[in-house]
Amino acid sequence: MFNNNDKQATAEAMNSNNIIGKGTTFTGNIETYGNIRIEGKVVGDIISKSKVAVGPSAVIEGKLLAQIAEIEGEIKGKLEVTDHLILKPTSKIEGDIIANKLTVESGARFDGQCKMGEKNLKIELKNDSQEVKKLRSAV
Repeated sequence: MFNNNDKQATAEAMNSNNIIGKGTTFTGNIETYGNIRIEGKVVGDIISKSKVAVGPSAVIEGKLLAQIAEIEGEIKGKLEVTDHLILKPTSKIEGDIIANKLTVESGARFDGQCKMGEKNLKIELKNDSQEVKKLRSAV
C-alpha cells in the first residue's frame, strides 16, 4: 500500500511537533499526524494522530480528536481520545468525553457525559492520501 518513501514521510510527520502559542488565536480546523501543544485559543476542530497537550492558558472551542490528550486548559466541545485522556487539576471541560482510558486528577472539572472503553475508535485525517503525497514531494 505504501512504498518506502510514503512510510518515511509518514514517520517524519508523526514525529513533528506543533505549537499554538499563548496570546495566539487560531480560527479553523487543525489536522496533524504529529504532536501539538495548544497554549492560546483555537476556534475549530483539532485532529491529531498523536498527542495533543492543552496548556493551562489554552481555550479550545471545538471538537478534539487524538490518540493521547493531556488537558490543563479549557475545552468547549467533544473530546474523543483513542488511547489515554488525562485531565489535570486546572482542566475545565464543557462537552462529552469518549476515551479508551481516562485519568481525572483532583480538581479537574467536566460537564458532560463520559463513555470509556472505545477501543475501535479510529482517527482519520480528511486528506490522508493527499497529505502523504505532499510530504513526499517536500522531501
